[in-house]
Amino acid sequence: MKRAFYFLAVTCGAFFSPQLFAQQSSDSLLVTASLQECIRYAIYHQPVIKQSQIDEAITDGTVKSKLADWYPQINLDYNIQHYMELPTSIFGGNATKVGVANTSTAQFSLNQNLFTRDLLLATNTAKDVRKQSRQVTVSNQIDLVADVSKAFYDVLLTTEQIKVLNEDITRLERSLKDANNQYANGIVDKTDAKRATISLNNARAQQKSARELLNAKQAYLKQLMGYPANSGDVPLVHDAGAMESQVTGEDTLLQANYKNRIEYQLLETQQSLLQANLKYNKWSYLPTVSAFVNYAFAWQNEQFSKLYSTDYPNSLLGLKLSLPIFQGGKRVHNIKIATLQLQRTQWDFAALESQINSQYVQAMSTYKSNYNDYLTLKDNVQMAKDVYDMLQLQYKEGIKTYLDVLIAETDLRSAQLNFYNSMYQVLSSKIDLEKALGTLTVNY
Repeated sequence: MKRAFYFLAVTCGAFFSPQLFAQQSSDSLLVTASLQECIRYAIYHQPVIKQSQIDEAITDGTVKSKLADWYPQINLDYNIQHYMELPTSIFGGNATKVGVANTSTAQFSLNQNLFTRDLLLATNTAKDVRKQSRQVTVSNQIDLVADVSKAFYDVLLTTEQIKVLNEDITRLERSLKDANNQYANGIVDKTDAKRATISLNNARAQQKSARELLNAKQAYLKQLMGYPANSGDVPLVHDAGAMESQVTGEDTLLQANYKNRIEYQLLETQQSLLQANLKYNKWSYLPTVSAFVNYAFAWQNEQFSKLYSTDYPNSLLGLKLSLPIFQGGKRVHNIKIATLQLQRTQWDFAALESQINSQYVQAMSTYKSNYNDYLTLKDNVQMAKDVYDMLQLQYKEGIKTYLDVLIAETDLRSAQLNFYNSMYQVLSSKIDLEKALGTLTVNY
């Protein structure tokens, strides 16, 4: 039986271990990383989001702690004491020792709050306090989605620029070979080959810089995602056509709606809490009412060994009402302060609406400008390629000089690099526009 049990245990362990290991690995590292997967990973691993979620749990626990005072509060007080010298009282002018040497009491008390402004405030604001905590988390998530999206596009487009430089190096190597062949055949002098070598060296240096820059951008993306620092690069996957299809002019028709912004929603929640605070201060003129029940056990005896042999219990119940009559005008001032704080939020709304409108106008203007540059540079790439192909063919036929080919090749490289840079700018500005509109979602 023991051998059968051990065999079953080992078999189950061997069966489940790969699955568990795979699950753990998938939790810590990504096999493929699309934009959605990067954002989802960041939301689950970014320390700032984790802290916000912990803050939500703390807020929820704090609210429950406050509301717990509505339940009956039961306490036990116990003591035991021995008089080394009994207290003395005067009766009819005579000093008399009073009491016994050994006493002990145990008292159970039950207190039930019936009306208290602190508990009314906790009850009325519990929903808004929890809501405010959730909104802070959502605000952090929106910022994270924007930052990760920009970093994702930055890494991808830098990768595309490196591909452009790789293609450029291939063309220059081919051009250098052609220049050397023509020099060897006595068609041209050594100048063309030197020019080709200089351009090739410059392209290689630019490629090296781009690769180093790509490492830095990968590190920044990993930081935003909460990705393990000692792991390799994030394995990004993308469809260049799909990414280019996201660049559209339809976004320019959208209009800003203040209530879509999480900042506006947070301010509304804050206003609701300030309204509750004003009520709380007005309730300071009302009494605090509670009911209580006490039951006490009392033991007394001259001999300590017989202290608990006889019990002298007592019990009582009652109703307690506490009403502050005069506090030097403190309540009046607190009500004025709460009223002014509530009035101040109206100016907070005005300032926020002006800020949102400014952000929207700036984001829309930037997006339109970048979108126009993108369309222009997209056309430039095709034209630069056509010019280069034509001049390259004419150079081989001896019609054009190598300098013309070199200039056309430089123009093509610049057009391609500028095109990808403009694509990043328009995608980045689109994210800023969505954030300004309040349409950037965190449903991942």
